Amino acid sequence: MNQFADWLFVFLWLLALVLTFVPMMPATLIILGAAVLQEALVGFSELSAFDWVLLAGLGLLAMALDNLAAVYGAKRYGAGRAGIWGAVIGAVVGGLLLGPLGFLLGPFLGALVAELLSGKSGAEATRAAWGSLLGVLGGVVAKAVVHVAMGWLVIERIF
Repeated sequence: MNQFADWLFVFLWLLALVLTFVPMMPATLIILGAAVLQEALVGFSELSAFDWVLLAGLGLLAMALDNLAAVYGAKRYGAGRAGIWGAVIGAVVGGLLLGPLGFLLGPFLGALVAELLSGKSGAEATRAAWGSLLGVLGGVVAKAVVHVAMGWLVIERIF
């Protein structure tokens, strides 16, 4: 049963890594759920309490990076409140309507439209929109790195 549980975790972790790059997919929760499933199958014998705390902390970090990156990027490149909200709304709507492409274009277009509607010039609005796009991309990369660390932590303990 141990080998089955261990390889099931690896499979689910790899699936979650791929889903990290798909908008609106709970890849972090899949990794955490896979660890719980693996441990349940082996009688909660391979991960310590400290490992669980570390895994939970990494999970929270991944979620925070995912949710704050577009906002940070937009703000860093001069977006106001309207542009930040536009980036957030654009990410959700774009992701739902256009999938991965919408996840990239949504924050950009949302920030651009919101900044233009708030009275900023085309150049200022474009700069803020570009920042939101860079933030989204940076957030996905950072989240992927955290997901690798989460999986590595579990794999190191179970094999």
